[in-house]
Amino acid sequence: MSKPKQSTKPPHPARAKKTRPASPKASKPGRSATNAGPVPPARAGTKQATLIDLMRRPGGATIADLVKATGWQPHSVRGAISGTLKKKLGLVVTSEKTEGRGLIYRVAATEQ
Repeated sequence: MSKPKQSTKPPHPARAKKTRPASPKASKPGRSATNAGPVPPARAGTKQATLIDLMRRPGGATIADLVKATGWQPHSVRGAISGTLKKKLGLVVTSEKTEGRGLIYRVAATEQ
């Protein structure tokens, strides 16, 4: 059996393995879970603040309530709840299925 030929030419630049720089998000302070500090409250009068206020009501809020208040699509409201409110702001959001109203979302009261 013969050995496979090995090329002595350097690889073509377009085929060379490319490396990416580190993500800019990873290098910013306050972005990692180990460096989690206090999160500033939402600005008053924003749609995000509206979501929080509606979900803090004693009766909570349905997706339909939140859609009507913000003018967003239902998938955008759910994305804001899971992405911004839960992950970025660290709020405790609960949901409960009730008879007649459907799924009710609530933000747990924070102790300060």
